Amino acid sequence: MRRWNGWGDDALGMTLNDNAIAMLTERVGAGHKVEDASLESVLAQVPPSPLAGQHGVDISPRARYSVALGESYPDWIKKRFGVAVPVPDGVVYPETSAEVRHWLDRAGEQGWQVIPYGGGTSVAGHLDCPAGSRPVLSLNLSRMTRLLHLDQGSQLATLGAGAPGPVLEAQLRAHGYTLGHFPQSFEYSTVGGWVVTRSSGQQSLRYGRIEQLFAGGRFETPIGTLELPTFPASSAGPDLRELVLGSEGRFGVLTEAVMRVSRLPEHESFHALFFPDWERAEAAVRELVRAKLPLSMLRLSNAIETLTNLTLAGHADLIRWLERYLGWRGCPVGDKCMLMLGVSADRRSAAQALASARRLSRQHGGVYIGRRMGDKWRDNRFKGPYLRNTLWEHGYAADTIETAVDWPRVKPLMQAMEQAARDAFAEDGERVHAFTHLSHLYSQGSSIYSTFVYRIAPGGFAPNLERWRRYKARVSEAIVSHGGTISHQHGVGSDHAPYLPAEKGPLGMATLAELCRHFDPQGIMNPGKLLQDPPR
Repeated sequence: MRRWNGWGDDALGMTLNDNAIAMLTERVGAGHKVEDASLESVLAQVPPSPLAGQHGVDISPRARYSVALGESYPDWIKKRFGVAVPVPDGVVYPETSAEVRHWLDRAGEQGWQVIPYGGGTSVAGHLDCPAGSRPVLSLNLSRMTRLLHLDQGSQLATLGAGAPGPVLEAQLRAHGYTLGHFPQSFEYSTVGGWVVTRSSGQQSLRYGRIEQLFAGGRFETPIGTLELPTFPASSAGPDLRELVLGSEGRFGVLTEAVMRVSRLPEHESFHALFFPDWERAEAAVRELVRAKLPLSMLRLSNAIETLTNLTLAGHADLIRWLERYLGWRGCPVGDKCMLMLGVSADRRSAAQALASARRLSRQHGGVYIGRRMGDKWRDNRFKGPYLRNTLWEHGYAADTIETAVDWPRVKPLMQAMEQAARDAFAEDGERVHAFTHLSHLYSQGSSIYSTFVYRIAPGGFAPNLERWRRYKARVSEAIVSHGGTISHQHGVGSDHAPYLPAEKGPLGMATLAELCRHFDPQGIMNPGKLLQDPPR
């Protein structure tokens, strides 16, 4: 069963070995453990619903609370501390586009506000429920999961927008295909959520980001249905798919997504390499991505993340042997950076790509370790978020912030993000364990994905929220000042909305506001997301 106040299946978890606990104690101090609120106490705070008696609307406290929060840090501590939060007044579970259309029409007639819900994995505040006088309806798409059509001639698959990653892939793989979109939230996030937040999967180097995979579909808006036909390419005016991509529930609800799929690769493997320092590692990955080899993934960890990953791995004897071997090969303990490289292709092309990648890496001091660490990464690729549960149990909080920027700014921004967090925590006399990797690489630049681990603050919810707000603001300001996007793969929601004007400019923001007014003249769709000001 899915955890109500943490990540993932409650039967699964991760452990922290003694070395990992010792590292955290040394770097940020002993953890501050807290007692979690009970589900019963949280549900007791859910108020009566004004939608009682509405046919087809679930008004039970459990159903309403389950769609009220996502997985952002503020969402997390609201659940852990049992804080009373605004919740939707009712939940509906449409199974077809026609039923979504029905509920949007009904919401418009009744003056209800609507929050679409997919997998509930948002880390940017996409599910925040407005506190006001208008009833709020959650449109839960969890029953819209079927593969509706597969056109093998064009390699287009039409899917219900509520299909989560494992369900989607199982249906496609039964026919020998894959979408190839594997975000870390893969177990629960949905194809519709990926599209409307402009998601990126771990193997986007081969398969592309979601905007390359999204070919068309059906989009239900308050004023009508927008049909998006599929074309291999078109010069007939602006691409209307862009109205759906990144729309975050403000213009309407994506109900059917037509996606470009690929044949399952004949060969897929993951490999680990180490570089002596960041400068040589960054130079290597820039060349690798520009060589356009049939690689599916390049994931480069800086020195602190490399040390953290090796410490978390356990197997102390093996790690000591690896450290000695890498030191002998010119990769010192304190500076070395790990690259995880994925190859997905036919066997001959895969062998050639790996050989070329190893040859190019050697020119920058790269040391090839083999597949063992890559196999371990593959087996645990979606388990990373479970570590957040374990850290909390030991008295530590964990959060992530990500961006993307052109290559000349990558290292300065990475350093600025980590330093901004350290400065923010220092104001409380606290330390933060900050580390970073580049998860998605392009010829032009790269994403930057930073993780921050720190002690839970004593005093309950308020001081923990304030600590998060301060460090989040400082890191976000560093991103904006260095010319980075406020989000590479998690969307805007409410958490990133204050920083969107720096990226879009006054005319761009006015354009987005006008699109909201056009598609949603009554202001019923997902208020407060994407744009700071709620709809009228």
